[in-house]
Amino acid sequence: MKKMLFGSLAVLMLLLAHACAAPAPQELEFDNPLVRQRADPWIHRAEDGTYYYIATAPEYDRIEMRKSSTLAGIADAEVVVVWRKHESGPMSHHIWAPELHRVDGRWVIYFAAGMAEDIWHIRMWALTNTADDPTTGEWVEEGQIETERDGFALDATTFEHRGERYLIWAENTRPDNNSGLVMAKLVDGLRLEGPEIVITEPEYEWERQTYAVNEGAAVIKRNGKIFVTYSASATDHTYAMGLLWADENADLMDPASWNKSPEPVFYTNEEVGRFGPGHNGFTVAEDGKTDIVVYHARDYKEIEGASLNDPNRDTRLRVLHWDENGFPDFRQELGD
Repeated sequence: MKKMLFGSLAVLMLLLAHACAAPAPQELEFDNPLVRQRADPWIHRAEDGTYYYIATAPEYDRIEMRKSSTLAGIADAEVVVVWRKHESGPMSHHIWAPELHRVDGRWVIYFAAGMAEDIWHIRMWALTNTADDPTTGEWVEEGQIETERDGFALDATTFEHRGERYLIWAENTRPDNNSGLVMAKLVDGLRLEGPEIVITEPEYEWERQTYAVNEGAAVIKRNGKIFVTYSASATDHTYAMGLLWADENADLMDPASWNKSPEPVFYTNEEVGRFGPGHNGFTVAEDGKTDIVVYHARDYKEIEGASLNDPNRDTRLRVLHWDENGFPDFRQELGD
């Protein structure tokens, strides 16, 4: 009898605990596109929860920023132009892929730019701002981020790991590709120091559609690993995202520490109207826990003329899931 009573009581307690438990979190839904005609999007969530949004303007002539207390609020937030291209010389053409980072107590924008006299002479540049709010204050031109190769270079991103800061960028690494991903240690947020290692080059067919490209790196640290997403191929419907990873205890400056998925992890899905997704970043939802992917894509396949002249790469958001092995799952089969 005592055993029966004990068993019944245990079952009752389990039922009560289940009834009182917090409900399972609902899947977040976003009204996509978040922002029309803005490619290469990046969202930085500040310590106070404010979201700062930055992306490539289709005219390639300026750097804009928006701030909001919510991700959805970015759509209607005030647009603040924080910098405009020069009329000639360096930083006067093809203003691409700005990223906003907080480095050593100040704001840094990394961006790519060519020059009016040689539009494909594209290099990486930096702006800094000491204001608390990066939509205010003065943005100071800090000059070019110089690399050993001094080649076609763009799409700089930075991350910190165990007291070291790193920069990853896309650069023309050899004659048979447009760009691979290169990494080096970063000093003062502005200067590369030590060796520059190549962590991926376009080797698979899906990375070499029209152009042999690896670009647009973004870093997220989870589950004992450093994950790096990147984008490959032309900026049309063949654009797709790949994945690299290294163990958090590995020597990140050893190219052998980096592993690469042979297949893309996020790519065109005509059934859901998503074409050429890529050049992503990561942020977290308002709960401070749910990982969010911010990326661009078009909602149609056929493009008239050069794909870079088509303005309709729109910013989108989606929840990033994690599989049973602790790897990111982009839910390729689902729409936004």
